[in-house]
Amino acid sequence: MKIYTFCIVNICFLGGIMACSGEKTADTEGHVQTVLVEQDSEVEVMKLKPTDFKHELISNGKLSSEHTADLFFSSVETVAAIYVRNGDRVRKGQPLAMLDTFRLANKAGQARAAMEQARLEWQNLVIGQGYMLKDTARVPADVMRLVRTKSGFDQAEEAYRLAAYEYAHATLKAPFDGVVANLFTKPFNQSATDAAFCTLIDPERLEVSFTLLENELPLVRKGDRVTIAPFAFPEQRSEGYVSEINPFVDDDGMVQVKASVRDGSGLYEGMNVRVSVFRSLGKQLVVPKTAVVLRSGKKVVFTLKEGKAYWNYVQTGLENATDCVVTEGLQAGDEVIVSGNINLAHESSVKVVNQVE
Repeated sequence: MKIYTFCIVNICFLGGIMACSGEKTADTEGHVQTVLVEQDSEVEVMKLKPTDFKHELISNGKLSSEHTADLFFSSVETVAAIYVRNGDRVRKGQPLAMLDTFRLANKAGQARAAMEQARLEWQNLVIGQGYMLKDTARVPADVMRLVRTKSGFDQAEEAYRLAAYEYAHATLKAPFDGVVANLFTKPFNQSATDAAFCTLIDPERLEVSFTLLENELPLVRKGDRVTIAPFAFPEQRSEGYVSEINPFVDDDGMVQVKASVRDGSGLYEGMNVRVSVFRSLGKQLVVPKTAVVLRSGKKVVFTLKEGKAYWNYVQTGLENATDCVVTEGLQAGDEVIVSGNINLAHESSVKVVNQVE
């Protein structure tokens, strides 16, 4: 009787296990079917054709103005007034500062009186030589030189010209349109002739100096387009062109290059900038860098054929920030997959969502 009961319990237990196993199998099979449902990868493609490739060289440089001047007072006097501040834009001829003119005017007046006194003495000497004042053109050159020197007229005339110049330049004026910089003098302090009162910078005529490796020289020519991006404002871009290549290679194998900046808005003298030099290398087979992926350490570009992706081993040459030149492995007319290619395999089914021009 006990054995019979045991068999019934085991049969029920086994049946429950089989029933439970059957439910799990069904769930498992349903889950496997969901995983195995394949969806075509979405990709963007472009039709490969020869295009004008612009090679890019990148360097770091420093900005400076092509037109800059340190402005000095011509005499030592008290600074009576200052009309500008650092950063002010000024026009050519605009007054920047003025010295106290009392001593300068007095000096000029005394020098003029001394010159007139010497002129009278010179005239008396001419008359003493037997010539009329109205006939001074008839006086021999050596005699005229002697009387002018003896009378002190030449020396007095030079002293007056200097005094008049200093008086006229008591007001410092801008020699060209520009921006005031390095102005540190305060009013009512003594001016100096050996230190600049301020610096005037022409912000419309900026240039950038940078260096290139000597093996990069064949890729640069005067007139090549450049873009400048200051480190302080990375999103700001200014354009220019190569204006000068110094024909000298230094001990480090570097060559100094200068580029003129067309628009210097928002740029400052002495700024550190990133420089990109672009040069057209003619028609090339060019693909975006995103089109090139690595498979087993080799460069691969996927092309589209009848809804499937086929990989192609390629060789690349020159490149810039966004594109590269394909030298082997592709030909004009190929439909190149430029995005959505990271996880593609050979002969993967794909869906084109965009045709890149």
